[in-house]
Amino acid sequence: MTFNWPITVYYEDTDAGGVVYHSNYLNFFERARTEWLKAIGVSQTKLLADDIAFVVKRAELDFRRAAKFEQDFTVESCISSLKKASLVFQQRLVDELGECYCEASVTVACVSLSKMRPRAIPEFIVQEFESAR
Repeated sequence: MTFNWPITVYYEDTDAGGVVYHSNYLNFFERARTEWLKAIGVSQTKLLADDIAFVVKRAELDFRRAAKFEQDFTVESCISSLKKASLVFQQRLVDELGECYCEASVTVACVSLSKMRPRAIPEFIVQEFESAR
């Protein structure tokens, strides 16, 4: 299953030439992952209160085209790997024609926030993501 989230490029996302600044693609992908969690009923505020956090362990991006100010996109996200304490998201920023502007592989680890040590992803989240695969 692919989770889709709409993104509009704002002025603040761009450099002086009106092109999306490279690090902002990470922000777009982060927003989509956060919205996916919300869509399956996961409150990150509650997770944090329970000493659970998700942290990016690794991110690999492939920039394909220059995204520009006022363009509308969709971030397509899917899970390619789901382990006990980590998962790998494959994400793409695409325009309305399906043209890919940036592609990413993002590894996210589940940690105990107070210890900053790996911990198992809560079972209810695993079940939601497995049903989406």
